[in-house]
Amino acid sequence: MSAEADAAGFPLRDLEEMRQRARDVLAGNDLGTMVTAAPNLYPHMWSWDAAFVATGLSTMSVARALQELDHLLAAQWKSGMIPHIVFSDVPGYFPDVERWGTRGASPEGVQSSGICQPPVHATLLRRIVERATAAGGEDARLAEEFTRRTLPQWIRWHAWLRSSRGGDGSGLLTIYHGWESGMDNSPRFDGPYSRVRPGKMEPFVRTDTLKVTDLSQRPSDEEYSRYLWLVQQMADVRFDDARLPGVMDFQVKDVFMSAIFAAANEDLAVLAEHIGLRGDAPRLREWAQEFREGVDATVDEQTGLARDRDVLAGEWIGLPTMAGFAPLISTADHSLLPRQLEIFEGPDWTGDPRLAFPLPASTSTTYEGLKPRQYWRGPVWPVMNWYLAGCLRRRGDEARYRRLREASLAQLMEGHFAEYYEPFTGEPLGSMDQSWTAAVALEWLADPDAADAG
Repeated sequence: MSAEADAAGFPLRDLEEMRQRARDVLAGNDLGTMVTAAPNLYPHMWSWDAAFVATGLSTMSVARALQELDHLLAAQWKSGMIPHIVFSDVPGYFPDVERWGTRGASPEGVQSSGICQPPVHATLLRRIVERATAAGGEDARLAEEFTRRTLPQWIRWHAWLRSSRGGDGSGLLTIYHGWESGMDNSPRFDGPYSRVRPGKMEPFVRTDTLKVTDLSQRPSDEEYSRYLWLVQQMADVRFDDARLPGVMDFQVKDVFMSAIFAAANEDLAVLAEHIGLRGDAPRLREWAQEFREGVDATVDEQTGLARDRDVLAGEWIGLPTMAGFAPLISTADHSLLPRQLEIFEGPDWTGDPRLAFPLPASTSTTYEGLKPRQYWRGPVWPVMNWYLAGCLRRRGDEARYRRLREASLAQLMEGHFAEYYEPFTGEPLGSMDQSWTAAVALEWLADPDAADAG
């Protein structure tokens, strides 16, 4: 830890100090209508970040948590898509709304990007509703009213994903940009990106490398040119869903996002039943089953890991990344679970004795292409630890949930609530004071048994 960090009061002394520090981070990033993803580097609202942030907020105020989701829903496109960025008025981020070219496509008065992110929203809304219902009183009333009012929007979001990105019967969602996966530069996408050949584009000046000056932590300029070329390809056809398959140089069936979608459909069905709208539940459960089966069908018998599919090359993508554990989120085939868990806890993953904490890195720790400091190519992401642990707990695996919670709380005691962490040293990397990291810290601490980890 640096002298500057020591002077700031880090590491934290105990879990109560962690709770207060996490609350301070969310308060400091709150613009009133949205909690920005992080100060300086990410001064806007990101779609799946917002869902995690809302759960953290609900540990303090259910009303504020629902306001966060309302702000996101206000940016929903007519098609049903929820965009991956809702821009605030804070300048200095690239690519901005002008580079996206979405003016006129997004709702009036809203500035947004033109792609989506993983649909974790229904799963995390269900958590908020369960918390509010248990609290009773005004919290329960607000949560039920919000669910009743917004359920049609969430269903339109899922229907758009099902029809525009997963309507081919594969039980897998197609993404047209690595950013849509949320795991922007994961090795999963190296093959598909290698075949993207940028044409003539406006020059660009990145802002992320001005904020995170250690360039080893960020994607390269060459990668960024491919990212921006895909944005331009979409903008050139006005983000028309029907035309994207014919023009996009990047098309991947994303197994991790598909697993999230399967789980979210089940959660949305539960929410519909919670407010008495049982007529919507059967369709949602059909989608859940379709995508569970789609995810399970990708598992490689040799490696035991789930695989993405490169649509344009017609090839499976079987690299050892976190996406390989998609069945832990959604599987319908419970016979897959023992091997998945054995791999997850084995020497290539959380059982690697070199790890600072027994937590999953974004790629296998023994993968030859591991880059332990670079974004989704090796670091440990606290938000993924919490999400995967929650999926295991829903399966009744309380022991594994507790082990992941204990290790996660120990990792976060360093106090910076970083975007991601170096797996072997535990060094905080990327953006500090990351909102969704603070949010999941509050979620871990809201567990009545969290004190056991102290």
